[in-house]
Amino acid sequence: MSDPLAHPEELIRRVYAYVAYRIGDGPEAEDVTSETFERALRYRKSFDRRKGEPLSWLIGIARHAIAETARPPTSELRDEAGDSELEERTAARIDLSRALATLEPRDQELLSLRYGADLTARQIGELLGLKTNAVEVALHRALGRLRAQLESEPPQNLELRAVRV
Repeated sequence: MSDPLAHPEELIRRVYAYVAYRIGDGPEAEDVTSETFERALRYRKSFDRRKGEPLSWLIGIARHAIAETARPPTSELRDEAGDSELEERTAARIDLSRALATLEPRDQELLSLRYGADLTARQIGELLGLKTNAVEVALHRALGRLRAQLESEPPQNLELRAVRV
């Protein structure tokens, strides 16, 4: 049996991306990511490659860690001087975070697994016990609901966007 944590750099990046997508980036996401890898190290002998890839196993651990923290998604602006591009990206990210928060938890989870953890539909299906086609359809619908939410609400960060010099 090979070590599922033999090359952790990419795994850490992708697990953190998933966690940050779910609960917001920053110290809380770092803590959950650390907890995920601590548990993975503790239980690495229980990893079974026949049941999936190391990333899927780690995302499963991260999902449990997130559920235990039970924190809602956060979007905080940091007081940083920046150019207009940074302000635009920040404003867009906040709008996206707010729109994601309006979706059903299942949609949030699917989008987080796909775009936060960068898992394929097949990997998501293995993780959630769904068929690949069902995941693809659910993702398509979730993206449609997210797009509709983004289009229906005016940007909440007009004051930030108007600050440009």
